[in-house]
Amino acid sequence: MTDRFRLTMAQLNPTVGDLAGNAAKAREAWAQGRAAGADLVALPEMFITGYQAQDLVMKPAFVTDAVRHIEALAADCADGPALAIGGPCPQGTKLHNSYYVLEGGKVAAVTHKYFLPNFNVFDEVRVFSRDRMQGPVSVNGVRVGMPVCEDAWYPDVAEAMAESGAEILLVPNGSPYFRDKFDTRLNKMVARVVETGLPLVYLNMIGGQDDQVFDGGSFVLNAHGRPAVKLPVLEEAVSTVEFLRGPDGWVAQEGDFTAHPDEWEQDYRVMVQSLRDYCGKTGFGRVLLGLSGGVDSALVATIAVDALGADNVRCVMLPSEYTSEHSLEDARACAEALGCRYDFVPIAEGRRAITDTLAPLFAGTEPGIAEENIQSRLRGLLLMALSNKFGEMLLTTGNKSEVAVGYATIYGDMAGGYNPIKDLYKTRVFETCRWRNANHRGWMQGPAGMVIPERIITKPPSAELRADQKDSDSLPDYPVLDGILDILVDQDGSVSDCVAAGFDKADAKRVEHLIYISEYKRFQAAPGARLTRRAFWLDRRYPIVNRWRDGG
Repeated sequence: MTDRFRLTMAQLNPTVGDLAGNAAKAREAWAQGRAAGADLVALPEMFITGYQAQDLVMKPAFVTDAVRHIEALAADCADGPALAIGGPCPQGTKLHNSYYVLEGGKVAAVTHKYFLPNFNVFDEVRVFSRDRMQGPVSVNGVRVGMPVCEDAWYPDVAEAMAESGAEILLVPNGSPYFRDKFDTRLNKMVARVVETGLPLVYLNMIGGQDDQVFDGGSFVLNAHGRPAVKLPVLEEAVSTVEFLRGPDGWVAQEGDFTAHPDEWEQDYRVMVQSLRDYCGKTGFGRVLLGLSGGVDSALVATIAVDALGADNVRCVMLPSEYTSEHSLEDARACAEALGCRYDFVPIAEGRRAITDTLAPLFAGTEPGIAEENIQSRLRGLLLMALSNKFGEMLLTTGNKSEVAVGYATIYGDMAGGYNPIKDLYKTRVFETCRWRNANHRGWMQGPAGMVIPERIITKPPSAELRADQKDSDSLPDYPVLDGILDILVDQDGSVSDCVAAGFDKADAKRVEHLIYISEYKRFQAAPGARLTRRAFWLDRRYPIVNRWRDGG
């Protein structure tokens, strides 16, 4: 009977659909584990396909190809430690989210996920089938229970594996980030080790996939919840933990232990990582954006430079007669501080041509929002022309407050391929700018120091589509607006909840109305990094046609 067991945790970044690339990452991790004397090398949930693959796993040819790559891995990794990797497993007419153990050149065991999440960003009941609970897998004489992700969020599967003789629990995950998610995971896993009395390895992937970012932060707990290993967030890491058998069972020895940054740094890094991976995994090497001299576009420009490097970011100022001198000065100062390209493209001539074209149809009407939005849509047209011409992906710059109430022009400033700040309320935009000015990290490709001029942060926000315009002309002040939005959107609260929290009822009803009538815009909006439990898109799905309103 062995008294020593070494497990290599491979916290890596897969790409959805890149079966060969993901398999290559698995082989490299296995080689590192073999060099470290591991008995088992473990990769996260659905690693061979990337996660979430959504309806891609419903294509039989894709699943067949994924299984073929898993079998090839087994053959390639025959001489050394066992390799555990997540992937789809067809079984008759069913398809499972499964965890494969490869040993001796073949698939030695497969554990199927039992609890299929069907909430927030997850829709697994639609694509996978549920199977019976299974027992542990024997690896080099040690019985390892392998509850897959959601299976460890409830006591049933872990307890069944413990009752079936499991000695160590290994939980492979594809768990995406939202603010303070690590504490939620840790509390759930502490409950499992207390209930079973077994040590537990929580292994999570990293990397961006569309709107989601998997943040890693893998860890190992001993019985009673004592931590032995904690890996970094949002970084690839391969780490070997050693278990020793004592009179009370297996005990993980202390290993790599990384302090995690605070929520402001994690949020910012998620926005950087999401854009970096979205571009890298879709093939875009360069981006551009309209730099208005306002706080939102300044933050997006900074995120883009930190993600891709200044040489790969183009900032374009597109002024009209309503653009203030401060905005012109601030946009240039921000681009220069970041070190990225800055282009100056006035829109007055184009706007005059469009206005003259529409004049016969607009005759006899008062100028209003239609005329204002011509400016925004003309900017969108020019930016998309640059995108098409130079192969640079256009970034949009609307914050969550604007996205929520429709304070953005569809086919105008909403045009683009990705929005890094889509889930960041305006009040947090200001604070994030201040945080970035005061902090610099090695994973940022941009310069240190005050890259966002102070005046951009402190001046009253304005769309500058008419003379003396301010956002507060159309919306409640942002602290009020964001407080109401937090209740109505993030908490799914009511107008009366807003009033109970001290907000004016008329403001709350107006904001609620704006949220509902803007759904069609969000339906057509670019994806963006998910930072909260209630990001727009998969977290919150409302009908476009909806006449219900809260009576309050």
